[in-house]
Amino acid sequence: MTHPVRVEIIALMPTEAGCAVFLGDGSKVILFYIDPAVGLSINMVMSEQKPPRPLTHDLYMLTLQAFGAQVSRVVINAVDGDVFFARLILMAENEIMEKKIIELDARPSDCLAIAARAQAPIYVARDVWNVLEDRSTFLEQMRTDQEPDSGIHFDE
Repeated sequence: MTHPVRVEIIALMPTEAGCAVFLGDGSKVILFYIDPAVGLSINMVMSEQKPPRPLTHDLYMLTLQAFGAQVSRVVINAVDGDVFFARLILMAENEIMEKKIIELDARPSDCLAIAARAQAPIYVARDVWNVLEDRSTFLEQMRTDQEPDSGIHFDE
């Protein structure tokens, strides 16, 4: 079995249809598109903004904590055309049950929003990583073309 590739959220950029998410490992950058509301949710965490009321992903994290669970990791495990699939891996342990690992099917966008809040690692399955085009040049071009106060988050 090959090891998955550990990635970080490199950049978020609003688009006409949603939000572009760039993930990278230091040598390659991949790109996929997500719902603008989830992009905003991720950007709020990355820019350390606190909403006046908990967003859906914040509520999810509070619920996990209440049940003694935490986010172990996120794995983007498949791609079909331009649709990505992911698994959210949780670990729970509380007074009612012994340690339990839970794997949930989830949208990659939700997984990223949750992982950002939990500071949990993000992985891409090696076979998925290998078929995706390196978008490093595209990202650099976008960084060059953006206005300084565009509200776009780039992780340096």
